[in-house]
Amino acid sequence: MRRLFLLTLPGLVVGFIAGVLAGGLTAFVGQPTGAAVVAALALGVPLALLGGGYTMLLINKRVRLGGFAPAALYWLVGFPLARLLHELAVSWYVAGTPTLPPDTLGFLAFQGIVSLGFAIGFLWLHERVAPRWWARLAEDDEVAREVYLRYAGHAQAIFDARERAKERRRAARGAGGLKPRTGTR
Repeated sequence: MRRLFLLTLPGLVVGFIAGVLAGGLTAFVGQPTGAAVVAALALGVPLALLGGGYTMLLINKRVRLGGFAPAALYWLVGFPLARLLHELAVSWYVAGTPTLPPDTLGFLAFQGIVSLGFAIGFLWLHERVAPRWWARLAEDDEVAREVYLRYAGHAQAIFDARERAKERRRAARGAGGLKPRTGTR
């Protein structure tokens, strides 16, 4: 269990931080501290669990490294569900009864749209945190080492492709393919 926790920690942390920030915004707009804590936990915990789930998919090669489409599809389902749980928990705290939003389908549709932005942020942050974390675990954990080496190979392939493109541009300029601008029009 500890090993699974350590392997999925990047997704858990990224998801939890996103939820806690939302709770912080609740406090920022003047809601009572209790409501802010409930809002932070009610969104932070589901997003943390979903973030850990995404990390497990990545570790088990069910989603590709750096791929936006798989992350977008994952969060298209996960984010609205997390927000629905959040709404239920906050309404329960505030009114004493868990209540669905008035237009639940409209709410879920809107959250689906918002999920694309969340997916971009989650993926961006996860791609910066996770490889560094797995590099730390790689010495003692074979799975972490394998995932880290996949990330390193992916990064090397992207770097090599960019270098080849630069070289082609330089060669085209040198062969007269692209002429530098001289003077004014």
